[in-house]
Amino acid sequence: MGALEIVLGILLIFASLAIIVIVLMQKSREGGLSGAITGGSDTFFGKNKSRTKEAILARVTKYIAIVFFVLCFAATLLLLFLK
Repeated sequence: MGALEIVLGILLIFASLAIIVIVLMQKSREGGLSGAITGGSDTFFGKNKSRTKEAILARVTKYIAIVFFVLCFAATLLLLFLK
């Protein structure tokens, strides 16, 4: 096992843990019939704050998922072509 494989493995572990943590930090979306019946009791400013935080978390999740995919692709190519 080469040093590059070890580094890629460690980076994959960090990326996967980061995805897990960021997804768990996101607020679950209430939808369906119960969300429609209860209605929205939030103020305009409360909605904007949560949407900003949620938008940032969603954006970070996308970027880390892209990094994770690229690392997986690089590790696969490394194992296929360098051995």
